[in-house]
Amino acid sequence: MNSTSSRKQARRNRRVAVAAAAAVVVLLGGAAEASTALALKPCRLDGHPTELQCGTLQRPLNPAEPGGKTISLRVVVVPALARNKLPDPVTLLAGGPGQAAAEMAPLLAPRYARLNQRRDLVFVDQRGTGESAPLECKVEEEAHRDTAAMLDMALQYQLVERCRERLMKLPHGDLRYYTTTIAMQDLDAVRQALGAPQWNLIGGSYGTRAALEYLRLFPQAVRRTVVDGLAPADIALPRSFSVDTQAALDALLASCSAQSGCQAAYPQLAEQWQQLLARLPQKVTLRHPVTGKAFQATLEREHVVLAARPPLYSPALTAALPGAIAAAARGEFDGLLALSSGLMGRRGGLATGMHFSVVCAEDLPQLETNRDAPGRDYAAYDLQRYQRICANWPRGAVEPGFYKVPAAQSPVLLTSGGADPVTPPRHGERVAKALGAKALHVVVPAAGHGVINLPCMREVVARFVEAKSDDDALAVKADCAKTMPRALAFVPPNPELPPVKKNESKEASK
Repeated sequence: MNSTSSRKQARRNRRVAVAAAAAVVVLLGGAAEASTALALKPCRLDGHPTELQCGTLQRPLNPAEPGGKTISLRVVVVPALARNKLPDPVTLLAGGPGQAAAEMAPLLAPRYARLNQRRDLVFVDQRGTGESAPLECKVEEEAHRDTAAMLDMALQYQLVERCRERLMKLPHGDLRYYTTTIAMQDLDAVRQALGAPQWNLIGGSYGTRAALEYLRLFPQAVRRTVVDGLAPADIALPRSFSVDTQAALDALLASCSAQSGCQAAYPQLAEQWQQLLARLPQKVTLRHPVTGKAFQATLEREHVVLAARPPLYSPALTAALPGAIAAAARGEFDGLLALSSGLMGRRGGLATGMHFSVVCAEDLPQLETNRDAPGRDYAAYDLQRYQRICANWPRGAVEPGFYKVPAAQSPVLLTSGGADPVTPPRHGERVAKALGAKALHVVVPAAGHGVINLPCMREVVARFVEAKSDDDALAVKADCAKTMPRALAFVPPNPELPPVKKNESKEASK
């Protein structure tokens, strides 16, 4: 073949190659094109000991305007350790709504070390969180640093309003485009960009709502799903909060009366709680749980009721709640105030602006038709807070199908804590029934908010994901924590005796 014919043949080969590449893009619905838009580079995260892969993916702010404003999604990948890794990564969906998944990577990656042997772990900051067009207000953080804001609900509303106005001036500040549905469209674009034909979902709390919506939109893209503490789209969060928190508090008070040590140390705790609430409002001197500074305030019923909620999330904190309630009944509120701040130090705070963008669009419209009766002590405070904030918050469009859970096409493991104050088993039972034959619901009666973090349940999750067939996954033995006892209430070693004062202790040691 002469040089002229060789050049002609080379040009023909290039044209064929270009045509073949275009055909691949069409067949994959743009997946090949999307994959070039996510360039992962070596990176480090504080708290994680090894090198990771990080990158950003550009997405339209408004999906209906692909040529309009864009936002950058932060993607962090913990590479599989094995060279012959499997093609189905594990992606972890954060809670809230408002947590950033990538910020949780140093905490969560070690918990899924077994899965990470042969599978990449993928963390995507959902739009509105972390480094993905963040919508942060820092209202709770400001309130816990400032004694004036800590108990002043009117001031906190002002902080939210000012934040909303500030967020709406941002380039990505159209607050209508931060719904769960749009976020899950983002997530699938990440899957395509990674070149993963399927992946496995693990979501907790609000992350379960996100996982269920992804399953609804992209069922063929999911191999296995784990949802921990179900918060489905139809629960109307402000009202379900009140019902479920009230039930958890009532259970705690009943549990104290059934425990001999708790009953001896704190007799008639339920009556003390009601008497405490009846005495409010009350002027008190408090010690700030973060700064330690003393300050005076008028304690309202709302403050005390809401302060009792955060400790109910964790059995370790719940164990100290009877003592804090008993102390508050004596006029000593520092313990209760400190417990209410017990979750503030956890990695991965909420992007409050994203939180309200989701709840105002997806939950508030359901309040008039939700079937739950409001909780006795919590209803007014939860409903009033969200209704007041959402009155001026721009709301995204939500299609009716968002509130429905179709039958699962792949295995789904659901887990619920019997002592969970926000996502108790009743939600998991209903979702499992809707998912059908491919759903496995596991209840740990003594667990609080978060079951799969229990050591033995991490192994259950690993075996569920690793199972070769759907039948094997659904047959995984998952009852390892069912007999875990409820955490006993903390009581003083000798409750009959008054605590020893410091000067008395010094005299006794002479």
